[in-house]
Amino acid sequence: MTASTLPNSSSADPFHEFYGAPSLPRPHYALLWDNMQSAGLDNLTAKAREAHLALHAEGVTFTVYSDKEEGIERVWPFDIIPRIIPGAEWDLLSSGLKQRVKALNLFLRDLYHDQKILKDGVVPADLIHEGKDFRREIIGIDPPGGIYTHISGVDLIRDGHGKYMVLEDNLRTPSGVSYMIENRMIERRVLPEFFSRYKVRRMEHYPALLLQALRRLSPRGPGEAVIVMLTPGIYNSAYFEHTFLAKEMGVELAEGRDLLVSNDRVYLKTTLGLKQVDVIYRRVDDDFLDPLCFRSDSLVGVAGLINAWRAGHVALVNAPGGGIADDKAVYAYVPDIIRYYLSEEPIIGNVPTYLMSRPDEREKVLDQLERMVVKVVNESGGYGMLMGPSSTAAERAEFKKKILAKPRDFIAQPVIPLSQHLCYLDNELQSRHLDLRPFIIYGEEIEVVPGGLTRVAFRKGSLVVNSSQGGGSKDTWVVESVT
Repeated sequence: MTASTLPNSSSADPFHEFYGAPSLPRPHYALLWDNMQSAGLDNLTAKAREAHLALHAEGVTFTVYSDKEEGIERVWPFDIIPRIIPGAEWDLLSSGLKQRVKALNLFLRDLYHDQKILKDGVVPADLIHEGKDFRREIIGIDPPGGIYTHISGVDLIRDGHGKYMVLEDNLRTPSGVSYMIENRMIERRVLPEFFSRYKVRRMEHYPALLLQALRRLSPRGPGEAVIVMLTPGIYNSAYFEHTFLAKEMGVELAEGRDLLVSNDRVYLKTTLGLKQVDVIYRRVDDDFLDPLCFRSDSLVGVAGLINAWRAGHVALVNAPGGGIADDKAVYAYVPDIIRYYLSEEPIIGNVPTYLMSRPDEREKVLDQLERMVVKVVNESGGYGMLMGPSSTAAERAEFKKKILAKPRDFIAQPVIPLSQHLCYLDNELQSRHLDLRPFIIYGEEIEVVPGGLTRVAFRKGSLVVNSSQGGGSKDTWVVESVT
């Protein structure tokens, strides 16, 4: 293998993470590239196979319901060439993420109490009140420590000039952290020689950080806190992650039927009787969390849970109601939210976003749908999107009808040429688009775990990185130095 096997690039190409010019890797990739050249493609093939077999043996899977002919359980797709981020670059990102999470938490606290930001006209009141994820049922409730967003996953991209931008915020039940950790464990196994040369910041301690943050929320004190992870069950697409985190933290994994509420206290049913629960890390959406408060037909929630939370006898992580802050229409106002609560300029900017509830912006977008990405404001996982450049006239016509029928439910963004990275796919080096989802824990302080989940669009030319839509992942190294 020689440097000439690198994909060609031009000034019109997206920003390339691995190299800055054709055949010239960026300085922090030089050691890795030199080794890849000297070891050859056969070595990469062997390493890739070793990684796949390890993931298969350890049962690292994800669920796809759209293609049942091939089975819904798939081995987690993983590319062995790591993404490397210099420490100084990461430190700036970390500051921006902390700023964003802090402001969004203050925003949620305000929305469910005084609503000053609405009264001051910074965010339109109707935008909030019409939002599907604004929960009037929890107005006035004070969560422990005043924290709503205990766990966040913020999706970052880089534009054609390499500038980082926030693509979206995930504040309800953000997923992917288990795969971030598994990626690192696999990478340490198949590329151990590089961890002795690159000074890679550790992120495997995430479960310990999370457990510490959960314990401090206990109404009865952190010492004897009983913590439960609430899962919808084995048919949920993120069930692997639920079991992984419960095991790593040493806490009970429970379904709604395993819990009950009595006298505004939550109890776990055990073979030795009832045990009072202090903290629930819930991976059940708001709608299904408590059939007495939200959807009455829920079979996966716990009746009376919100009253127990309101009474201060149990902490819920993340707090209900946070979904309004990651509504994609509210996303457009996050820079203003940061300025309003923190009196600071955003460290990391947004992607330009057009609200279909604004007639002038709607008209402009509808005139050029073929150049836009249109998203449903409360969907995730790559669903409910129109990718304008690859859409058909019929698809655009259908989306136009949907937008005109319910403008509040849609936003549009210009197509951003996501940055690319070198991948080893089908026994050859290829460039693919990617993004980055760092994870942030809001405990006593706000902590950003070094690295995050790099998601890769494995399909050639695709900009959709979600695993359910053909995407995969890489390990993400935040490096101090190279020796």
